[in-house]
Amino acid sequence: MVSVLVVNGQSLQRLALRTLLTPEPGLTVVGEAAGGQDAVRASTVFRPDVVLMESQLSGTDSIDTIRRIARPPRLPGLPESAGGQGSAPRVLVLTSAGQEGYAPAALRAGARGFLLDDAAPDELTAAVRVVAAGDAVVTPGLTRALIDAVRQQHTVRPLPHASGLDSLTGRERDVLVAVASGRSNAEIAEWLSIAPTTVKSHVSNVLAKIGARARVQAVAFAYETGLVRPAA
Repeated sequence: MVSVLVVNGQSLQRLALRTLLTPEPGLTVVGEAAGGQDAVRASTVFRPDVVLMESQLSGTDSIDTIRRIARPPRLPGLPESAGGQGSAPRVLVLTSAGQEGYAPAALRAGARGFLLDDAAPDELTAAVRVVAAGDAVVTPGLTRALIDAVRQQHTVRPLPHASGLDSLTGRERDVLVAVASGRSNAEIAEWLSIAPTTVKSHVSNVLAKIGARARVQAVAFAYETGLVRPAA
């Protein structure tokens, strides 16, 4: 059974989401929260599998809320799986059109997925299941917009340590650059004159080495490390 915590500043929206999710086989809504502090507290109390939250919580730093939920501090003396990211809820964000620029920071903070808030009910329930299973999900309509949002950021802040980048082979760096440019696997294969299956393997290796679960996270990583420069 996948447990879900619903976080939304509007009571009617929380009711609508609960009403939608509750009848779904294998899903259960264990609690609700209206703001960031309540969401962090409720995620600690209920320990849901998925936290479904809106992107802009009134009077709250949503990025900080995501970080505190997705990356809770590990308790001293306990293994990571007993209080660290291994047991942390997975955050799925509902965002409105035009708010794509918020997504890169949210992904870096630990969000596992993004959906437009006008997504169809079956898209939402499917996304909850995908995120609960440990995978990342970003709807196709958002992927291009998210990549553009990252590319248009004018400030590059190189990471204090780029061990993930250092671990990439030359070909894997080429693939990451291509991913950051928004190219599909087929386009990368044509550009590098390699098989699409080889591209897929390289992409998987890149994601694993830099600790990303989705291509959009890899795009943010490429720009943050300075591997790719933002558009002027």
